[in-house]
Amino acid sequence: MSSWRKILADSITDPADLPKSFRIDRDRLAEVASTYPMRINPYYLNLIKQPGDPIWRQAVPDPLERTNRVCPEDPLAEEALSRVPNLVHKYPDRALFLVHSSCAMYCRFCTRKRKVGTERLRISHESMQAAFAYLERTPAVRDVLLSGGDPLLLDDDRLEWILTELRKIPSVEIIRIGSRVPCTLPMRVTGRLAKMLKKFHPLFLNTHFNHPDELTPEAAAACNRLADAGIPLGCQTVLLKGVNNDPAVIKKLMNGLLHIRVKPYYIFQGDMSRGTDHFRTPINEGLEIMDTLIGRTSGLAIPRFAIDLPGGNGKVTMLPDNARGGEGATWTFRNYLGQTCSYLDPA
Repeated sequence: MSSWRKILADSITDPADLPKSFRIDRDRLAEVASTYPMRINPYYLNLIKQPGDPIWRQAVPDPLERTNRVCPEDPLAEEALSRVPNLVHKYPDRALFLVHSSCAMYCRFCTRKRKVGTERLRISHESMQAAFAYLERTPAVRDVLLSGGDPLLLDDDRLEWILTELRKIPSVEIIRIGSRVPCTLPMRVTGRLAKMLKKFHPLFLNTHFNHPDELTPEAAAACNRLADAGIPLGCQTVLLKGVNNDPAVIKKLMNGLLHIRVKPYYIFQGDMSRGTDHFRTPINEGLEIMDTLIGRTSGLAIPRFAIDLPGGNGKVTMLPDNARGGEGATWTFRNYLGQTCSYLDPA
C-alpha cells in the first residue's frame, strides 16, 4: 500500500476515535456524523492544535450542523442542472464533472455535504460514459472542471483514463481539476501523478486552503511538484466564521499561497448549504477584508471576492467600493445572464 493510501486508510471516521486529550462530548458529535460523514486523516488531524481552532472547525463535526435557519440541501441547484448524472451544465461553455465520491478530509462547510462520502453520490463507469457522450454531443462546452469528492483520490490510471477520454472530444479545449488534496493529503501528489498530469495540457488545478496553518512544508512540496509540471495553480478560499474571517489571517494566507506558487483566485462567500449556517459571514465583512488587501499587498495576492448565487444563478464578484447593504438585509444582484437574483445575508 502506498504511503498516501495508508494515511487515508488510517483516517478517523468516528468522533469516539478522536484523541483522548480532546475534552469533548463525543456522543453529540457522533449524532452529527451519522448525518454528515466525518473523515480526518492523520496528516490533517496533526494540524489541530486544540479543540475549536481553525483547523478543528473545518474538520470536526459540530452540533450546530443540525440547526439551520435558511439553508437548503442543494443551494446551487446542481441536481436540477445535471443533464446526465454527475455532470452539471450551468454556464454555456463550461461543465462540472463529478468523478469521485469521497475526499481526503470531509470539510464541515462543503457545498455538497448532502452527498459527498455517502451513497447519495454514486459514480459508475456507466455514468462516466453518459457524461462523455453528453460532452461529445454538446460542442458548446469547451471547459470541463473535474470535481467530486476529490478527483486526485482516484488511482493514477483511472484519472488518466478520464483525462484521455476528455482529450478525445475535440470541443473540450480546457480541463480543470478542483482538488483539496494539496492541502489535506499533500503526499498524494507524487512525482508519478505530476508526470501523468503533464501530458494533458492545457490543464489547470484549483486547490483550496483556508488558513495559514495549512501552508505546511508538505503542502508546499505538493504544490511545487505540480507547478514544476507546468500546471497553473489557483486557490479558492472560502470565508468562514471562526476560521479566517479576519483581515490579518487572510492577508497572511494570500501571501503564503504565493510563496508555494499558488495564485489566490477567489475568496468565496460561504455557500448556503444546509448544515453550514454557523460558518456564514455577512457580505460586508468580506468586502471589508478585500478593502484591507487592495493597495496594501501585491496585486498577485489579491483574489476576487465572489458569491455563488443560490438557485444555480451563477457567480457574481464584488469590490469594496460597490454599494453595500446592512446586516440581515436581502441583497439584490444581477447575474451573468442579466437576471435579477436575491441573496439573504446572515444576521
